[in-house]
Amino acid sequence: MDHTTRAFDLDLQEIERKVVEMGHQVKRQIEDATGAMLRHDVAFAERVAAADSRLDALQREIEGLAVTTIARRQPVAVDLRGLIGAIRMVNDLERIGDFAKNIAKRVAALANEFRINGVMPQFELMARQVVSQLTSVMESYERRDVSEALEVWRNDQDIDALNNSLFRTLLTHMMEDPRNISSCIHLLFCAKNVERMGDHITNVAEAIHYIIEGHEIEAERPRADTTSAIKCGTTAGEVPSRTRR
Repeated sequence: MDHTTRAFDLDLQEIERKVVEMGHQVKRQIEDATGAMLRHDVAFAERVAAADSRLDALQREIEGLAVTTIARRQPVAVDLRGLIGAIRMVNDLERIGDFAKNIAKRVAALANEFRINGVMPQFELMARQVVSQLTSVMESYERRDVSEALEVWRNDQDIDALNNSLFRTLLTHMMEDPRNISSCIHLLFCAKNVERMGDHITNVAEAIHYIIEGHEIEAERPRADTTSAIKCGTTAGEVPSRTRR
């Protein structure tokens, strides 16, 4: 029995180690995709996009280990939640990696586009906030700190607010100068990818809460994304009146 228990513990530790490793790889993927965008480095962006396959492979490996462990060990209580939570987490981490890949693939499309002053610092700030959230949520997983996971869960609305602000900025640039339209559309897609990263980080926080507490978060998830409600020429969009026709 002692040998079996030790072997089971080693299985759980290996899965947790790989989940943490995947979190680090996703963080690097976001940073690299953002860096390629800011530097307009098409060659580097292509390498970043190609690296996404490693995240896919790691996700499959972790899921396979978790399913095998459940089948062989038949865990219960917190051990079972840990394995189910790991499967949930790596699914969201893989999706975050996909969004980073999407940003990297936009770099080539933006390389020869009209440059818009003042927009990229906003995009960089939004990406930095996502990286900070991801770092915090993975640390909460390693430390089993449910309060930190909940803090990440609550702070997702900060990313939404940054996305709202960037959306309004890009909308204004498109209305003021038609040369901006193509660039702004690409950047809108990039910003939406970053905003969706934040949503999946919130999912990770919820999975951690489930692992530790044994139940889902009962409160309604905070949301502040208003981009779908913003219309051209309305006060909600804060578009200058001189741009209206």
